[in-house]
Amino acid sequence: MTTAEKSAQIESSTLGERYYALIQRLRAAEARFGRPEGGTCLVAISKTHPAQAVRKVAAFGQMDFGENQVQDALSKMEHLSDLKLTWHFVGPIQSNKCRDIAHYFDWVHSVDRLKIARRLSELRPTGADPLNILLQVNLQNETTKSGISVNAVSDLTGAVKQLSNIHLRGLMAIPSPEKDFQRQRAVFASLRELSETINQEQQTAMDCLSMGMTDDMEAAVAEGATHVRIGTAIFGPRQKRQPQNL
Repeated sequence: MTTAEKSAQIESSTLGERYYALIQRLRAAEARFGRPEGGTCLVAISKTHPAQAVRKVAAFGQMDFGENQVQDALSKMEHLSDLKLTWHFVGPIQSNKCRDIAHYFDWVHSVDRLKIARRLSELRPTGADPLNILLQVNLQNETTKSGISVNAVSDLTGAVKQLSNIHLRGLMAIPSPEKDFQRQRAVFASLRELSETINQEQQTAMDCLSMGMTDDMEAAVAEGATHVRIGTAIFGPRQKRQPQNL
């Protein structure tokens, strides 16, 4: 075995160890908080990591992957076209990227403007299933983050649910870092309560909450997360972007 092959074998082993440790951690959280086993969708955030790493994680049984840069994602999709993966877009959305997002992604977690929702609906290919979308909510009014304000969510929900080629599935949030578990829960609880209120007032059927990352996953599961977005705990530290190195 060559040095390169040995290095690749070690890397794959390390990746597998991290992945299965994360799965055990997720299942333990589900059991602890009375959630159905396997009921929380793990979205493996593969941004900045090469297609090779995605392929290795997919070999462990992981099918849902998240990307925040359209061009990087399209390159990976091409290299991994032999796999039946579910792709989630999780980054800020520019109008000029809506066509590719509408064509190639299955889920979009980061819609925060009616203009973007309309574009995604208009550009979804004829015959394709409606695009699953979540509205990104800026729960703490952070100026450095995307997302609609809490007070504006109801109006946006009412408008978006009328669009024909998208399926409004729920809400997403990226809270500011917080180490205290109960404070983490409180923020996630506010997103859950917001979703419940809108469902009741507008008779909508939003059924998804995309919340929780590596450092606050347990709190998100405790408050009803249907999707957790985990990158570092699976892939390790983010890599510098090298789209040519696949």
